[in-house]
Amino acid sequence: MTHASLTPIEVPTSELPYEVIDEEIYIPMSDGTRLAARIWRPVAGDSDRFPAILEYIPYRKRDGTRTRDEEQHGYLAGHGYVCARVDMRGSGDSEGLQMDEYLPIEQQDGLDIIDWLSRQSWSSGRVGMFGLSWGGITALQMASHRPPALKAIVPVGASDDRYYDDGCYFVGGLAGETVGWGGVMFGFNGRPPDPVLYGDGWRDAWLARLSEPPLFMKIWLEHQQRDDYWLQGTVCTDYERIEIPVYAVSGWTDCWPNTVMRLMKNLGGSRKGLIGPWSHLYPDRALPGPGVNFLDEMLRWFDRWLKGVENGIETEPVLTLYRQEDVSSDPCHDWRDGTWLDAESWPDQSVSYRELYLTPEGTSDVPIGGEMSINSPQSLGMMSGDYMPLDADPGKAQMPGDQRTEDAGALCFDLPVQGDPFDIIGTCVAEFEVSTDAGNGLLAVRLCDVSPDGSSTLITYGIMNIAQRDGREAQADVQPSTPYQLSLTLNDIAHRVLPGHTLRIAVSNAMFPMAWPVAENHTLTLHLHNCKIRIPNADLTASDAARVVFQQPRVAQAAPVEIVEQGRPSRIIKEDLSNGVRTLTLREEFGEYHLSSADITVTGFSQDQFEINDTDVTTASAAYEFKMGYTREGWDVATTGKMVMTCDAHSFSLRGEVRAYDSGQEIYHREWDESIPRKGF
Repeated sequence: MTHASLTPIEVPTSELPYEVIDEEIYIPMSDGTRLAARIWRPVAGDSDRFPAILEYIPYRKRDGTRTRDEEQHGYLAGHGYVCARVDMRGSGDSEGLQMDEYLPIEQQDGLDIIDWLSRQSWSSGRVGMFGLSWGGITALQMASHRPPALKAIVPVGASDDRYYDDGCYFVGGLAGETVGWGGVMFGFNGRPPDPVLYGDGWRDAWLARLSEPPLFMKIWLEHQQRDDYWLQGTVCTDYERIEIPVYAVSGWTDCWPNTVMRLMKNLGGSRKGLIGPWSHLYPDRALPGPGVNFLDEMLRWFDRWLKGVENGIETEPVLTLYRQEDVSSDPCHDWRDGTWLDAESWPDQSVSYRELYLTPEGTSDVPIGGEMSINSPQSLGMMSGDYMPLDADPGKAQMPGDQRTEDAGALCFDLPVQGDPFDIIGTCVAEFEVSTDAGNGLLAVRLCDVSPDGSSTLITYGIMNIAQRDGREAQADVQPSTPYQLSLTLNDIAHRVLPGHTLRIAVSNAMFPMAWPVAENHTLTLHLHNCKIRIPNADLTASDAARVVFQQPRVAQAAPVEIVEQGRPSRIIKEDLSNGVRTLTLREEFGEYHLSSADITVTGFSQDQFEINDTDVTTASAAYEFKMGYTREGWDVATTGKMVMTCDAHSFSLRGEVRAYDSGQEIYHREWDESIPRKGF
C-alpha cells in the first residue's frame, strides 16, 4: 500500500524564489587538508548577503547522497541560502584519512568549515546546520563547541550519547548489527575519490585509505564500558553547552528514538521536537508514513534564527509527536495509523504513570509475588526488525514482524483485553528483581500490542546486561542465585492499544542480533514481588492539521538517475535442524544505476548475516560483505570486503579482508585477524 502524503512534490529549481547555481569546490582546513564541498548558491547581486546552511557527513556527496543532496540543498538555496554539503576528512573526494568516528580532528574540521562559510563574500556571517544520523550528531557537537557564527541546528535521527545509543552498545546490549555498521564504515573507508575532482593523486589517496585506517569495530570492542573514549563527543554530559536554538527530529522506528525527548527535557534554550513513525531517514522520504513537509518546516526554523523572520515558530508547542495505533505486524508495512499530538513542554505537566506488577497470571496493580524463570532460545529477536532501518523500500522488510514466535520463547504477562484505549506516551521503565544461575545475564523486555486475531506487534523494548545494573561505566560482579534490583529504560514511544487489543509484557534473556548474547548460557529468574513496569501517558492536544509541517512535502527536482538494472532486496530466516543453527540473512543487490549529473555508473551489493544455535551462546556470529563499483569511460574501480565476528566464552574474534580492483585487476589486498577479550559482554 502507498499513500499520497509520502510522495514529495518535486519542484523545478526554476520555480523557486531564487535561481540556483551549484559548484564543486575544496575548503581549506587549518592544518592544510582540503575538504571537498558541493555548494548551492542563489543567483543575486554582488551586494546581496545570505546565511549558510551546512551538512557535514562522510557518505560521499559525489555518488552516495547525490540525489538527496540535490533535492534538499537545491530547495533550501532556492529560498535564499547558500548550502554546503561537505565530505568529511578521508571520505568521498576529501583529502586526509578517516581513522574513526567523531574524532577531535573531525570536530575541528567542522569548526573550520563554519568559520570559512561565515567569512565568504556572499555570507551574512550566520550559519545553520542540519544532518541525519552522523550529520545530526555532528550538528549537536558543533553546537556544544559554540562557534560564534553557528546560530541554529536541525539534528535528525541523532544520538546525544555515543555509548548508549550510537552504533555499538545499543540500548544496553552489544548490538550484533553493529558488525554490519562497522562493516559499512569499513566499506566506505575503502572507496576511492573521483579523479575528475581529486585529480592525478586519486589512486594514491585510495591506496592510503585502504592501507592505513584501523578496523573501527576493533576500537569499539576494546571499549566495552562507557569510558572516556565514548564520552569524547558525547553531548549529554553537558547539555548546558548547547545554547543556540535546536529543532530535533526522529522517528519511533529509528534506531535512536530517545534523543528528541531527552533534548526537550534538558536543553535550556529555544528548542523544538518532532517525532513521527519513521525509520532512519529524513521524514519527507522515510517509512513508515505518514511523512511530513520537512524542508519547508526546516526553512521556517532557519528563517527565524538566521534571517530574523518573525514567523512565530518559537511560540509553537515544544514537542509534536505521532501517537501510532493498530500497527501492522507485517515487516513490509509502509504506513502507521495514528494521531499527531502537541505538548507545550516536556515532560508535559499532564504526564502520569501507571504501575503494572508482573504476576503468574499476568499483571496486577499491586504486587502478588512468586517466581518465574526463562531460558530463551538464543535466536529470539530475529523478528525484531532492523537495528537501523535505512531505506524507503517496504520490500526490504525492515520493520518488526509478528512477535508470536518471539513471545513463545519468553515469559509473557498480558493485561486484560482493553475495553477502552490504553495510551503509552513517553519513557517506560522496568523495575525488576532478577537472578541468574550463571556469572552473567541478559534481560530483554518488550511491550507488544496483541490484536484480536492473535498477531503480536512490537511497540518498544529495552535491553540490559545485568553486570551493568549499577551503571554503564563499569561491570559489576554477577553471583549465581543472587537477586539483584535493577531499573531498565525502554525506548521512548507514543502508542495507543485499541479496545479489543491486549498489552503484552514479554521478558526474555535473549534478543539476537539486537543484543549479542553474554558469555554463558543461563536461566533468568524473575522475583515477581519486585517486578513492575512504569507506563507513562500524557493528556496532549491534537495538532493543527493546517500547519506547514503537515502539508505535502516539497523538494527540489534532482538530476535524472537512469536505472540500468533494478536492485533486489531479500530478508531470509533459515533453520538447520541437523545442528540447531538459525540464520538471518539481509542482502541487497544494488543493481546498476547511472548518475547523470556526475556521469558515474554504480553497482554493488551488501549482506549482513547472523547465526546462532538456540542452546549455545558461544555460537553467535555476524558477518558483513560488500562490493561497490564505479565506472565511467576510462575509469573502472571496485572495492570488496568481508568482516566476521565470532566469540567464545573469553574473547571476541574479528576477521576481515578488503580487496581493491582497478580496470578488473586486483591492486590491493589486506587482512585482519583480531582477538579482543570480553569484559562483561
